[in-house]
Amino acid sequence: MAYSDSTRQVYSDEIAAIKEKGLFKEKRFICSPQAAEIEVEYPEGAACEKVLNFCANNYLGLSSHPEVIKSAHAGLDARGYGMSSVRFICGTQDVHRELQDKVSAFLATEDTLLFPSCMDANAGVFEAVLGKKDVIIPDKLIHASLIDGIRLCRAERDIFEHMDMKHLRKKLELHRDKRRRLIVTDGVFSMDGDLCPLDEMCDLADEFDAMVLVDDSHATGFIGKTGRGVHEHFGVMDRVDIITTTFGKALGGASGGCVSGRSELVELCRQKARPYLFSNSLSPVIVSATISVIDLLSRTTERRDKLESNTTRFREGMKKVGLSIREGVTPIVPVMLYNAKLANDMARDMYAEGIYVIGFFFPVVPEGQARIRVQLSAAHENEHIDKCVAAFKKVGNKYGVLGLDKKGIIEKYGT
Repeated sequence: MAYSDSTRQVYSDEIAAIKEKGLFKEKRFICSPQAAEIEVEYPEGAACEKVLNFCANNYLGLSSHPEVIKSAHAGLDARGYGMSSVRFICGTQDVHRELQDKVSAFLATEDTLLFPSCMDANAGVFEAVLGKKDVIIPDKLIHASLIDGIRLCRAERDIFEHMDMKHLRKKLELHRDKRRRLIVTDGVFSMDGDLCPLDEMCDLADEFDAMVLVDDSHATGFIGKTGRGVHEHFGVMDRVDIITTTFGKALGGASGGCVSGRSELVELCRQKARPYLFSNSLSPVIVSATISVIDLLSRTTERRDKLESNTTRFREGMKKVGLSIREGVTPIVPVMLYNAKLANDMARDMYAEGIYVIGFFFPVVPEGQARIRVQLSAAHENEHIDKCVAAFKKVGNKYGVLGLDKKGIIEKYGT
C-alpha cells in the first residue's frame, strides 16, 4: 500500500505540531442564513451559539435579503436550476445577457462577460488578451487568483512594490519596447483594506501607453459615491481598460464573477478564455438574484451609505480602545497583532464574547503580520458595532495589548 503507516504518521505529526503551536484552524459550521447575527457550531459537536458575524464579505447585507431571495426563487421557477452546459454551446440564456448588460451599465463599461467566479475570470483574462511579446506589471500584493492567472499567460511579468508609483514608473520605462504593457492591481487590497491610487496609475498608463486591469471584488457595490467601485472613487471611470469582480461578496454573496471593460478585450475573453469555454454557465438562480441586486443598488445608495457610517463608527471606537488598526476608509479593518498564536487566541476569546472573527496568519498573510480582520456590513446596527468594540476592549485588556504599537506587541509576544 502506497499510503503506509509511516507516511500517515508523518502527516499526523505535522498536524499535531500545528495544534501544539496553537495555530490549528478548527472547523466551524454556520447553522443559519448568512447575516449580521448567525448561529455557529464551534467547536465541531458543540451546541450552536448565537454570535455577531464580523468576518463575512457580506458588505451590503444582501446575502439573505428578502428581495434577493424572492428573485432567486423567481429565477428558479422561470429558467430552471442549472444549464448543464458551457456558455458557447447551449448554456446561454436571455438572463445571462440581461445581467451582462446591467453590469456594464452599472460599472460604466463597454461590455461584460460572466464567469463562474472572479477567480475564473482572473484565470482566463490574461491568456486571452496578452502574448509573449507583452508584459504584465502587477502590484506586489495582488490577489492570489490574479497571480495564478498571470502564471498561465506567456507574457513577461515584472512586479512593482505595493502601491509605489515611482517604482511603477521605473517598470514602465523599462518595458517601453514591449508590444503591450498591462498594469494589474486590486482596487481594495483584501488583507489590509487599502485603496490603490488608481488615478495616479491611470496617469502613468496614459503616459506610457499602457493598459490597466483592476480586480475590484472588495469594492464593487459600495466604494465610490454610488458604489460603482474604486474607479468611481478616484474619478477614472472611463480610463480603466479591464475590471474583474465578483458577485460573491457585496452583490448577494453567492458566486459568479465577470470580466468587464473594453469591448474588444471582453470579446477576446469570449473567444479564448479557457475558464469561460470549459466551465458550466452561472446558474439561472444566481443570475436572477444578481440582476435584482444590481437593480436595488441602482435605485438607492442607502445600504452603501449605512456601510460607510458603520465603518466610521467602528474605526473611531477601536482607536479610542487603543488597539492597533490599519488606517483607511474601507470596511476591511485589520486589527494588527503580529503574533500568530495571539491572533488565534484572541479570536477564540472574542467568540466567547459573542463576536465571530478569525485570526489571520502565515501563509494567509506574511510572517510577522498576524491579525484579526474585521469586516463591517450594512446589516450591522450601532449596538452590534458597540458590542464588538467592547469585546475587543475586554479581550485586548486580558492579553495586555491595549495602547501597544507594533514594537510593543512584538516585544511582549514576539512574531
